[in-house]
Amino acid sequence: MRIAKLALVVRDYDEAIDWFTRCLGFELAEDIDTGKGKRWVVVEPPEKRGAALLLARAVGAEQEAAIGNQSGGRVFLFLETDDFDRDHARMVREGVRFREAPRSEAYGKVAVFEDICGNAWDLIGPA
Repeated sequence: MRIAKLALVVRDYDEAIDWFTRCLGFELAEDIDTGKGKRWVVVEPPEKRGAALLLARAVGAEQEAAIGNQSGGRVFLFLETDDFDRDHARMVREGVRFREAPRSEAYGKVAVFEDICGNAWDLIGPA
């Protein structure tokens, strides 16, 4: 078994598709209309390297309250790269909001950033 997809609650499908494909370089893997305003939208890292994200548009007050806070403010997802400086620079150019400057840790180079909804992620270049 493996974790294939993680659901990420978003405000708007198209806004999220644009951000993940433009800012993180993810690919749109699926966008299927399932009726009644719902879609099955999956974005994934290039060349299917890692788990995909199911972008789930929030429905109702409870789900809307979870947008940007799916992990209670902690880092939620970890994006690994083989070239930290290249990807950090590209993400900064695309307007990704980093909460901190890159730093070195025992496990590698890391910087915390926010996705379009405000969820915290680590960009990590393994040691």
